[in-house]
Amino acid sequence: MTQKSLPPVTRQVRVLTLDTHNADAQVEQILKALASDKRIAILRYLSSRISSINEIAKAMDIPASTATMHITILEEAGLVRTELKPANRGLQKVCSRVYDQIVIQLPAPQTDDSENIIDIPMPVGAYVDCQVAPTCGLVGEYGIIGELDDPTSFYHPERIYTQLLWFRHGYVEYRFPNRGYSHMELESLQFSAEVCSEAPHHNPDWPSDITLWVNDVEIGTWRSPGDFGGQRGVLTPVWWDEWNTQYGLLKIWRISESGTIIDGVPLSNVTVNDLKVSDHPYISLKIGVKNVGVPGGINIFGAKFGNYPQDLLLRLRFREKSRRSPA
Repeated sequence: MTQKSLPPVTRQVRVLTLDTHNADAQVEQILKALASDKRIAILRYLSSRISSINEIAKAMDIPASTATMHITILEEAGLVRTELKPANRGLQKVCSRVYDQIVIQLPAPQTDDSENIIDIPMPVGAYVDCQVAPTCGLVGEYGIIGELDDPTSFYHPERIYTQLLWFRHGYVEYRFPNRGYSHMELESLQFSAEVCSEAPHHNPDWPSDITLWVNDVEIGTWRSPGDFGGQRGVLTPVWWDEWNTQYGLLKIWRISESGTIIDGVPLSNVTVNDLKVSDHPYISLKIGVKNVGVPGGINIFGAKFGNYPQDLLLRLRFREKSRRSPA
């Protein structure tokens, strides 16, 4: 049988979470399938070809029965696909690799007040206002939106499909619905996004001061260390050249009654009460780079670009009005 090359576009990224018992079982099955040097070698061998069991056995220097056993385990885990194809003598089983990358999301800690939490995702392209300066651009899952380095492209009708946007300085503004409970009060507001600096192509040593505003209150500024590339992002489409920005860092801002932190580190003294959330039908969130300090630009990633399969995410945590957090 003549070996065939697999086109890159047929490969997928699989994202697994451990939030349910079914997902736990899937992850366990995949980890067991990968807990073998020989099966890893088979997956590496299938990275650029479609091969029969006999070809795999010959390449791995193992009996065909042993190759069949390994392929069965990989197939049951969903890592390999097999088909029966006509051969010189009857049919033969042909194998191909399904995924190039697998991302396993570890579970978040469970709390007994999860019913008091509201998560609101927001597509990266769903901003309602912007003010950006070149270098700038919008990219969707399948191509560039508008023109590169043209701020007017940020008003393009297809901007809603954006999966990666960048600009030198300025901001984009999102408005999240102000969902709440009449019998509860807002305890904290948390915002997360995958971001990094914006350099020509990419540069890991390219700092940038990235600022967050909520309801026009400046929350604080975080200094991004660089613009990351050189290695394809887990979710970054294959058509996006590797010398471009590939992924960012997942940053989590949390604003509570005691102040604002980013990734658990104190950022400012702004409290959730300073935001006057109850005075508005929406929660305005601006993220950007001021033209002062270190304006090294910003990249913002969507769920289908970078390393993290999420869009922008706002988390609102409530408590009963009669409750108070301990000092």
